[in-house]
Amino acid sequence: MSPSIALIRSSVFALLMMGAAWLPVRAEQPVANPRQTWQMLDYIAVDYAGAVEGGRIVSAGEYAEMQEFASAVRSQLASLPASPKRPALLTQADQLVVAVTAKAESQHVATLARRLADDLLAGYPIGAVPAAPPEPGRVTALYAQQCAACHGSAGRGDGPAAAGLDPPPIAFTDAGRAAQRTPLALYEVISQGVPGTGMASFAGLSEEDRWALAFYVGNLAYSPQAREEGEALWRENADAHGRIPTLEALTRTREADLATTLSPEQAHAIVAYLRDRPQAVNEPVAGTGPLALARQRLADSQRAYAAGDTAQATTLALSAYLDGVEPVEPTLATRDAALMREIETAMAHYRTQLGRRADPSDVATQAARINALFDRAEAVLQDSHTDRTTAFLGSFTILVREGLEALLIVIGMIAFLRKAERREVLPYVHAGWIGALLAGAATWAAATYLVDISGANREVTEGVSALFAAAVLLSVGIWMHQKSLAGRWQQYLHAKLSAALSRRSAIFLFVLAFVAVYREVFETILFYIAMWSEDASGAIIAGLVAGGVVLTVVAYWMLRMSRRLPIGRFFSISSILIAALAVVLVGKGVAALQEAGWIAQAWVQVPRIDWLGVYPSWQSLLAQLTVLAVAVVGFVVNARAAPARAQTSK
Repeated sequence: MSPSIALIRSSVFALLMMGAAWLPVRAEQPVANPRQTWQMLDYIAVDYAGAVEGGRIVSAGEYAEMQEFASAVRSQLASLPASPKRPALLTQADQLVVAVTAKAESQHVATLARRLADDLLAGYPIGAVPAAPPEPGRVTALYAQQCAACHGSAGRGDGPAAAGLDPPPIAFTDAGRAAQRTPLALYEVISQGVPGTGMASFAGLSEEDRWALAFYVGNLAYSPQAREEGEALWRENADAHGRIPTLEALTRTREADLATTLSPEQAHAIVAYLRDRPQAVNEPVAGTGPLALARQRLADSQRAYAAGDTAQATTLALSAYLDGVEPVEPTLATRDAALMREIETAMAHYRTQLGRRADPSDVATQAARINALFDRAEAVLQDSHTDRTTAFLGSFTILVREGLEALLIVIGMIAFLRKAERREVLPYVHAGWIGALLAGAATWAAATYLVDISGANREVTEGVSALFAAAVLLSVGIWMHQKSLAGRWQQYLHAKLSAALSRRSAIFLFVLAFVAVYREVFETILFYIAMWSEDASGAIIAGLVAGGVVLTVVAYWMLRMSRRLPIGRFFSISSILIAALAVVLVGKGVAALQEAGWIAQAWVQVPRIDWLGVYPSWQSLLAQLTVLAVAVVGFVVNARAAPARAQTSK
């Protein structure tokens, strides 16, 4: 950066500071924005080398800017909300101010600035983390539309509008600068802009697009050959996975961070690959066992906890189970269900210890127990290809287990409408479950070819949909029980049901059918993706077909039985079945949200019965007892009020 340009930027910054000084004094000092403070620290770390070299000022304007930024960082940190970490941050800021004033070596200043930036994020998180792995390749057109005019079509800083900008736009192809910037730094610049330059804020773009652009421009300095070399290194080097265990870690990683344990060439190649394919951080390490990702996340969680970062430790622990263990769950559960349950329970206890702030030695002991279970599991899974019998049984069991709950709900609605002689509403129910199957197919395509659906997102989807279905079924069950005691069925149906089953109610039936079926289809598809094996594909498909036949037979039998039952008895039996299903679903819903980290877990010594939704935690059991109590109270109230209603109807 030229001295005149730096002087302009410093002047703009000074004017902003002077303007702030003339503002009316308020009772409370305005709170600093940690994002802006972090961005200034990043600028100091990257640009200080252009201001001072060998203890001499090589750019007076740049040096003045560095002094100004260091002082502003100190002031903004002082105005942050009180926190146990703030005194340490202020001490580090003082050290940074002294180093800049003393014209210290650029590497020393960069180290101080980056360490302070990392500690600032730990103490005052800015919440800048991608919700899902960005897709840099999909924003090529967006870059051409929004960025190429200044930065050039290839990112060389030579766009048509570049000549009129002072300072000139950044050249993203500058390898030295790209090595110093992180995707998070680029994301913040895109989101907030840079005062005193032509770089405006693009906060109007979606967060997803801003992250994708950050990874896209951060990768323009790397060659296709570097990306290819990086892919091979990433697949072979477990140490690199340990340095970049999560997507959040990737957003904050520079080449120099990896170069402390790898060669500069290897660090360059791995960064090139991961900025081009961020989703790779969520993929298992090839050749190191089916539970390698789970081991990696668990080890990272343990390190984060020992460093005092409980929130990050908990996030990594959840990822260890949801992203590392659940993909192999169908196969492992088929071969050794008891071991699968041991692993689930042990990892849940580990997360509970983190939440209770247990002693690090106890956490380490529990982690060691989990790794021993992983050893046993990998011995069970050591055959690289699923044998055909196991594949058939796993495929058959998954479909029947997941499909039966949805079948009970849908068949119950169909039978009810037929009994009520309201066949014109049946298309809404059929549209609901058919739409759910189509949405499931779209989910399969997305999970296979487009995006990586994280374990947490999967559990949240399953949990929320299960709780929704449970709430609906509970109310429907109590209503059906009330009508089972009313008598005069045909008269009631003809007089009341036409109003009850309005278009609005029909749409509600569509939504219930869709949610009930999609919840099971969603989980089933992800299980099949995880267990798929080319060698066992025939057996998996055979299990799928056999499970489909069983579900078809069950559906046919249920419909025939419902036709034979007198309508009063049909309502009575259905009300009990639906209420029981609500109890099961609420248990499963709470358990899914616990696995996603949305609900805490307090353990209790009771058997785990998956098909009943019974799990050994107070939260899920209390939720089930609450639903059961509401159902029982509703049934009792119905029974007591039945004689009065019958007398009134005469």
